[in-house]
Parts: sequence; C-alpha cells; structure tokens
Amino acid sequence: MAKKKQTRKNKALIEPDSLFFLKLVVLLIIGSQWIFINSGDSWQIPIPIGFILGLVLVTHEHFQIDRKIEYALLLIASFIAFWLPVGLVIQL
Repeated sequence: MAKKKQTRKNKALIEPDSLFFLKLVVLLIIGSQWIFINSGDSWQIPIPIGFILGLVLVTHEHFQIDRKIEYALLLIASFIAFWLPVGLVIQL
C-alpha cells in the first residue's frame, strides 16, 4: 500500500519576544557604526557602514511589520550616532 505524503500546513511563524528584542538591540548596535575618513582639520568623509549593513540584514526579515520597525530603528540609530563619537576614524 502506498503511503501518502503529508503536506505541510502553512502555520503562522511565531517569533518569541526575546528574539525580537535581541534583533532590535543588534540592529541598534550595527546601525550606529560609522567610518570617518579625514585628513586633519581640512576635510572629513562620513560613511554610514552600519546603516548599509543593517539594511542588508533587514531585507531578509520574514514579517513586513517587523521590517518597518527595524528600518525606523536603523535610521534613528544612524542619525544619533553621527554626532556621537561612535565608529572608526581613518586618518590620512
């Protein structure tokens, strides 16, 4: 007698609150990373490397509502970290 293959039912993926909170903390840390390339006092080029890396990570999010929250968190973290002494400074 042939066995029937059991089809997977589309179950709603349930994400624990602790995992969501951990992702927010990691995105906050990643989003606040900047690389500043400067030459003394004459010029400085800030590059939001954490924001770019965070956008790549957030695009793989399964839930659309979580993605919107994470985009907002990345944007706020990168704006705040622009004025704070956070990140890497490369002096030429």
